[in-house]
Amino acid sequence: MSMDGMRQAKHPVTRLAGPYGHPFHPILVTVPIGAWVASLVFDVGSRLVSADAAALSTGSRWLIAIGVLGAVAAAMVGFLDLFAIPTGTRVFGTALVHMGLNLTITVAYLISFLLRDAGRAVPTGLIVLSAACLAGLGVSGLLGGRLAFHYGVRVADEDTQATGFHPRKKD
Repeated sequence: MSMDGMRQAKHPVTRLAGPYGHPFHPILVTVPIGAWVASLVFDVGSRLVSADAAALSTGSRWLIAIGVLGAVAAAMVGFLDLFAIPTGTRVFGTALVHMGLNLTITVAYLISFLLRDAGRAVPTGLIVLSAACLAGLGVSGLLGGRLAFHYGVRVADEDTQATGFHPRKKD
């Protein structure tokens, strides 16, 4: 990648993606990750605690919905970050795989939401689907980390970073 391409990938294509050095995508992904991890805990709980199975399965279903909505919001600003990356580069290919995994996982959770009967314990198949989705989310997170921390997409350049390491001025 040329130096111009690297600089291009550090800057937002629009302020909607977050200001320079502060992208919104990494902040927003915490919503679906947290909701979907909690939904798996509720799923398992619905199988272990028969007295509260309905409440736990209902809670899990709504956590999945929150996760899907959060994933849509994260994807929208993630698309904006994708537009900053020069096409035909290794980093662009990594970003496409990251995006493809996340979209597949989001669709799988949407299907899981639609298949659930909130009044009963969650079926084993849907628990396995949730666990598989979380494993895929882990792989996607590794790719997202590579984009930010290895390739520096939407990360401030070293000159900007260096300002934080200057000694403080004494008052």
